[in-house]
Amino acid sequence: MTLIVSRLAVGPVSALPEGRPTAIYKNAVDGPLAIGPLGLEGDAQADRRVHGGPEKAVHLYPSDHYGKLAAAFPEAASTLVPGSLGENLAVAGTDEAQVCIGDIYVFGSARLQVSQPRSPCWKIDSRHGADGIAAHIAEHGLTGWYFRVLTPGSARVGDALQLEARNPDPVSLAELWQGWQIHRPPLELLERLAATPGLTPDWSRRLRQRADWLRANPQAAAAAATTWHPRRD
Repeated sequence: MTLIVSRLAVGPVSALPEGRPTAIYKNAVDGPLAIGPLGLEGDAQADRRVHGGPEKAVHLYPSDHYGKLAAAFPEAASTLVPGSLGENLAVAGTDEAQVCIGDIYVFGSARLQVSQPRSPCWKIDSRHGADGIAAHIAEHGLTGWYFRVLTPGSARVGDALQLEARNPDPVSLAELWQGWQIHRPPLELLERLAATPGLTPDWSRRLRQRADWLRANPQAAAAAATTWHPRRD
């Protein structure tokens, strides 16, 4: 899989309309831009508990999702454009069903590994002045994803994201998100997701905690095994 990066963006910590700190406002740059263990040169995160750090160093959001969001929230359509969810990289022609946890991509002279989905938060609604966008993103799995940086380097707009390696038993971002959203997922599904190579330790820990709960509650586990069916949308 080869994807062309159409937008490369970084930004400082600024403020949402109500004054809360955020780094969702990113400025497009052409590059070349250095990519280190903590992400792109010149980029910042307002809350390192949920964004940034070595496991979430670079954020990509599929550009094709913006049309879906604008159709669902016409009152915010003018602002729902590539770059407006705080992503560092924008690409078209792919989505969470086609990208897998642990995928390794070459981008310029850097190597990036897909580590987890992005969990949408209230700041998306605030930035666009519309309630429900974050919930819609979560419900429909339009999350985008994070990369960790395996090999520092540099890249610029127009460089390709070239798939270099994929796990032998790949788990797509869509499958992971769907499994996480299920109220009572099957135990074997949770165990497979938690063991996926390349998944962030935090996600793996939370999946294992849910698996441990199901083991301790066998009636709930049995019910989950008979009622779960994969979504196809």
